[in-house]
Amino acid sequence: MGQLGGKPDLKIVKGDMGYILEDVPHFTDYLPDLPTYPNPLQDNPAYSVAKQYFVDVDDTVPQKVYFESDDVLACIVTCGGLCPGLNTVIREIVCGLSHMYGVSRILGIEGGYRGFYACNTMPLTLKFVDDIHKRGGTILGTSRGGHDTMKIVDNIEDRGINQVYIIGGDGTQRGASVIFEEIQRRGLKVAVVGIPKTIDNDIAVIDKSFGFDTAVEEAQRAINAAHVEAASIENGIGLVKLMGRYSGFIAMYATLASRDVDCCLIPESPFYLEGKGGLLEYIEKRLKENGHMVIVVAEGAGQDLIAESLRATQHEDASGNKLLNDVGFWLSQKIKRVTETTNKVVITDRMWARLLSSTNQPSFLSAKDIEETKKVEQQPTQLLDEQKSLDDGCH
Repeated sequence: MGQLGGKPDLKIVKGDMGYILEDVPHFTDYLPDLPTYPNPLQDNPAYSVAKQYFVDVDDTVPQKVYFESDDVLACIVTCGGLCPGLNTVIREIVCGLSHMYGVSRILGIEGGYRGFYACNTMPLTLKFVDDIHKRGGTILGTSRGGHDTMKIVDNIEDRGINQVYIIGGDGTQRGASVIFEEIQRRGLKVAVVGIPKTIDNDIAVIDKSFGFDTAVEEAQRAINAAHVEAASIENGIGLVKLMGRYSGFIAMYATLASRDVDCCLIPESPFYLEGKGGLLEYIEKRLKENGHMVIVVAEGAGQDLIAESLRATQHEDASGNKLLNDVGFWLSQKIKRVTETTNKVVITDRMWARLLSSTNQPSFLSAKDIEETKKVEQQPTQLLDEQKSLDDGCH
């Protein structure tokens, strides 16, 4: 298996019926000189009857069992925003370290990165984490920012911590990388494990990030509620904004699962508002056909359009993530040009003139108002178009 430009030339097998099989990449495809080691689970009684120990005999594990169980002092920290399944991940780390590797000393760092140097810790025992997976949020607490590399590594060194498990998003993982670099610079024997936390499912090296399925399930509840409300009023539009800064997986999967969505907007697919084939034209068409519609939009969709209209500034949150403009509010305001004009009476139309004639009421318009009203171009509604046809047939 050759390599081209640092990436492996994976084996591809094509079958007679059109199927294609690709070889699964291994670490040794990128780092061919990696040594192999026996899997530490092979001596675990719980796996004595298992034929495989999580990896195939042909696989290699690019790591060494570096720490003796009695010497390990591990810590776990959660950073950034909340995500379904955080407590489950904490519980599995504690149970895995305890049951599989005999580690008895595990600390929980409270309140995110700043918890390292604020001395906020709690012991994580098997009894303590036994039922935490039934709770929402994170038992350790979380925060954005607070990353002071020197203070964090100082605390790790002073406490004698030699395994650090960091659960967080892309900003958190960038911080974890910097922490590891400082640990290497000091020559400390400390392992740093980054556990990616994102419900957007936008991490390329894993099939599905934890919390994604729950996010899609909860998103469907919001979509269903929006559909019920939109269908209950004339020209009702249910607008559901879902998480997804740069990837629209939640919006896409929730839309496919719901079947009540008329339009799904995601960051990967650009769209425009005005003109033929634009979003506003499609909304007007769906309203005429169905009388209501549901739109799902990922939070990162249409940011280029918002930036043009609002002259957005390039600000970041405490974790270093770009602050996005509220696409939900912006889009709802843009859609109101469609929904409001559709339901307005055109006072220059024949029907309004017939009403004035029938009631003998004045128009209450000055000569200047009448002249300006005639100049305004307004699109008639479908109902008025049909009424005009009836009127024309009666003359």
